[in-house]
Amino acid sequence: MATLSFEGETHAELLAKVRRWLASVDGSDAGTLSPQDALEQGAEITKDALRVIAAAAPDPIAQSDVVKALTGMGYKATDATKEALTAGLDSFDELTGGSVIDRARKTSRSAMYQMNAAVARQILRAMKG
Repeated sequence: MATLSFEGETHAELLAKVRRWLASVDGSDAGTLSPQDALEQGAEITKDALRVIAAAAPDPIAQSDVVKALTGMGYKATDATKEALTAGLDSFDELTGGSVIDRARKTSRSAMYQMNAAVARQILRAMKG
């Protein structure tokens, strides 16, 4: 029997992980992330890194109040940064009617296509001799 589990300290963390998993199952393209989703994922990666660092310390150190406080501060700083950037993006999107973010998204897709075409040409040249 197959099982699936998610770990998180808050409901929001669990929800974000479940959404990412569902998107991967549905075959959603990772390149279609909204800026807010990218910020969310970056914050979760940072929190995961903080957990790994704290867990890697020897038990007496990992259980100390100083490490627990620093880890908590790292979580708070990550969340505060994510919220501030998300609010800034939302305001920017509202002011421009989404046009700037849409143009940036289209430009990035065009750049990826051009890069992929250039890579394909290099591979063909290498295969031809």
